[in-house]
Amino acid sequence: MNDLSRRRVIGAAGSLAGAAALGLMDVAPAAAATPGAQGAQAPAPTTWRGSRSANGWKILDEAAAHPIEGSGLSVRLADGDAATILLHVARRFHYEIDELRIGDVTGHTTSRKVRGPHESNHLSGTAIAIRSAAYPLGVRGGLYPHELVVVRDIVAELDGVVAWGGDLASPHESHFGIVLGPTHPKVRGVARKLREWRNTPGQGAGAIDAFAPERLTSVEAFRSRSAS
Repeated sequence: MNDLSRRRVIGAAGSLAGAAALGLMDVAPAAAATPGAQGAQAPAPTTWRGSRSANGWKILDEAAAHPIEGSGLSVRLADGDAATILLHVARRFHYEIDELRIGDVTGHTTSRKVRGPHESNHLSGTAIAIRSAAYPLGVRGGLYPHELVVVRDIVAELDGVVAWGGDLASPHESHFGIVLGPTHPKVRGVARKLREWRNTPGQGAGAIDAFAPERLTSVEAFRSRSAS
């Protein structure tokens, strides 16, 4: 955990009870990750045969490497809005959860072997996996309570454009993927907002307090809307 993460955790100690009350986190961290829903094992790989990934984006033969600000790392992603959005996710993980290291983040792949439709989004460069070995498919409970608060805040902040794999029926807690098509107005709107933040001092990744009461309330409101 980097220094900023430590400060955030210490400063957030008084907010954890509020987050638990809102149902955004478990009351206590899991001692160990547990199998997913009903203890089901991860599905066997199948071959994705379409020209587009499950979210409707065109499958790419190659994707450019994009730097993850503050980490010294890069990840291959589709250019434009997809890269803008997913890099924000990676930056927030780096700044607020734990420092990213070499090999922690994967993006675009050309392998059509997938274990669920969500993994096909890597073929179009519209998904990332963060520490896939630590948070494997089919296992739930890999995140500590304060980390889960941050993840929930990221998803709400992006207005449902990005889904977290921990919410899948067969959980995949390392997965973050765009779930709307390339022309959806939310994709364009969220990407535009993030670009504006990057050009505004004191905005965006590195300047967010996921434990602020108003953000906890906003996350709960987003989850209620999404469930309805």
